[in-house]
Parts: sequence; C-alpha cells; structure tokens
Amino acid sequence: MTTTQETKPGANGLVEAPLTLPEELLPWFVDAGFTSVDGDLREPFAHVPDAATKMVVRVEENGRRDVLVVGPRTRASYHASKRLASCVQLRLGPGAARPLLGVPAVDLVGRVAPLGAFPGIPARRLADELLPLDPEQVVPHLAEALPERLAPADPTRTGLLRAAVEAMSTEEGHVPIGVRTLADRLAVSERQLRNLFADGVGVSPKHYARIARVRHILTHARRSPGTPWAQLAAATGYYDQSHMTADFRTLMGVPPTSFFTGRLPAARPCQAFGSAPALG
Repeated sequence: MTTTQETKPGANGLVEAPLTLPEELLPWFVDAGFTSVDGDLREPFAHVPDAATKMVVRVEENGRRDVLVVGPRTRASYHASKRLASCVQLRLGPGAARPLLGVPAVDLVGRVAPLGAFPGIPARRLADELLPLDPEQVVPHLAEALPERLAPADPTRTGLLRAAVEAMSTEEGHVPIGVRTLADRLAVSERQLRNLFADGVGVSPKHYARIARVRHILTHARRSPGTPWAQLAAATGYYDQSHMTADFRTLMGVPPTSFFTGRLPAARPCQAFGSAPALG
C-alpha cells in the first residue's frame, strides 16, 4: 500500500498516519490515512496538487461531522484553521469515481461536495452510514459494505487506465513518459488516452505528469533537504532546473526555495465545502 500525506511546511499540531486497506477495498481505493490535530494549527498548511479524488469522513472540533468528496486539485491552496479534530481520507483508484459516485472524474476537478449529493445510490447510502461512525470504524464498514453492493468497474478498462497512470507517475525513481509514447505503448490513440484520463482520473495525462513531478519534488526535498535543485530536476524528468522552477511556481504558487523556507501565499480559512459539481 502506498500512502500520500499532505505537505505542511513548518506546521505544528497536525498528526497523520497511514491506514491499512483490506484487500476487499482495493477495487475502489488505493490508500487511506487518518489525520488529527494535537492542539492548534498555529502555522499555515498546504493542500498540495493531487490528481486523485478523495472520500473524507471529517469531525470538526465543535463536533460537526460531514462526509465529503474532494476532487482532484490542480493547484496548491494554503489554509490556517483550528476547526479540524480528525478525519479519515480514502483515495479513490483510477476509474472508481463513476461506479462509486455516478459521475466521471472530470466533473470533480477543483470541487468539494457532500457524498450524499451524488447520484449514485451507493454514495447516498454510504453517506448516511459513515456520518456517525468513529474514525476507526470507517474502513472496516466500507470493507463490509462495498463488495456486497457495488460491482467493480470494467476490469479491462480499469487495467488499461491504471497502467497509464503508473506510466505517468514518478514513484520509485520512475520518470513519466510522453503522451504519444504512452498511447503507442497501450495501443490506443492520443484522443482515446485523454478521454480515458478525463473519465477515470479527471485531468489530462500531461497535467497528471506535472502534478506527479511536483509531488516528487516535495517528497524528496523534504527527505533530503541538501539535495541540489538541479539534481532533483534531472531525477524527475525536467529539462533543467528552470523548467522545474517554472512548473513548481505554477502549481504551488511560489518557487521551491520560497516554499521550503516558509514564504507562502496568504492563507485562507478552511471551509466545510465549496461549490458542488452539477450532479444527477
């Protein structure tokens, strides 16, 4: 199981831990994590770009509960909030949005909406069931409920999509390949590949690769702070350091040096949820 955590430059009070996904949930989710606040979040934290859609079961410090769907984020946002008490986040796998939520992933980009607002019957039913659960009950309940109620997406299409996503990722030192090369490798047209990503991921293959590269920079710069930027750029598939810096600034709002020294864009309060996609 892989686990992706939010980057929190200088934040303190935010505690995160991965959760083990049982095999029964692997047709729909790729990883899960638990987040809680130990005291106040006294410094801004970043929601970094993320090409995945997430299901979030959240409890605020005032006791308010909600079950949200958070669509792919193409740009970073910066927040200062003391409202969160805890939440469980589950990342949907490629191709899982339509069977689980009843909408293509492209409709979710940049959106946050209550799970119960989605047209899929499984989504509405799960929203009612997950709302009162304690965090440790969320994953076991999903593992019991989903296999009984929901058939996985078409395995051929899902397999093709997951192979494409893996080819555009930067995990384990892998460098994303070009869109044309990927289409040829999968024996599909570039248009078919773009449509596959739009429906099952939400962003284009090219933008998926941009997000993957920036997340790679965030992870490795955190783990090895002395690594030269030019070395990180080359290892991630950028032409050069200036190409990396331009991409990072576009997606993160500031260049890498500013980000890692805490010179961030102005933080804004977190909201329960923003504008919902057109559902139904």
